[in-house]
Amino acid sequence: MNKPIIGIVAKHDINSEKIRTDSLIRDEVKQAVFDNDAIAIGILSPNVEIQYTMDEWENYLESMDKEKIVQQLKICDGIILQGGNSNEAYENWIAKYCYENNIPVLGICAGQNSIARALGGTTLKISNPEKHEKYDENYVHSIKIQKDSKFYEIVGKEELMVNSRHKRTIQECPQLKKIAFCEDGYADVIEAKDKKFYIGVRFHPESLYNQDEAMNKIFQYFINVCRK
Repeated sequence: MNKPIIGIVAKHDINSEKIRTDSLIRDEVKQAVFDNDAIAIGILSPNVEIQYTMDEWENYLESMDKEKIVQQLKICDGIILQGGNSNEAYENWIAKYCYENNIPVLGICAGQNSIARALGGTTLKISNPEKHEKYDENYVHSIKIQKDSKFYEIVGKEELMVNSRHKRTIQECPQLKKIAFCEDGYADVIEAKDKKFYIGVRFHPESLYNQDEAMNKIFQYFINVCRK
């Protein structure tokens, strides 16, 4: 049986000399895909200029080489939008294209920002980043999950311990539903219930999938949807 192809949307990394840029795929993300019996490939920006953006990403639409992006997406059965310290305009456009074409998407941390912004959503800085920006801890806080959500169907739990490496949260996501929250009221999971798989998580399951069954279920379910 052919294995599903999962496109991981690359982010950019500028080297210390600020001379060259590199397209970045995090090893934890690609390994979670391979270890769950799928094939990981990179989705790259065809633009020379790095188009860093926040909620105003549509300002870059005219200069974006959308045709070359679509040619890459058509190879894939599903898409992962990675976490990171920034967002690029093409990530948000990919999230919008996938929503409109019912292509399964998993958005991780900054990738959650992308799937919200793609559909008219907005983000804001959290008031207590010292509590949530913990890069060296496997588990930082719990989240409570609504039982009528697709995400609950995936993990099978009303409460889940998660890691936390972020300083922004979702403010508005008019076409998506906030279905899991931490004790500070931030939306740790958002989803579209009418799509095959369109879910954004604020935490990083790729860092825990090989030791936490619930985290691995996220990748298993996502990849199984992509396989159909």
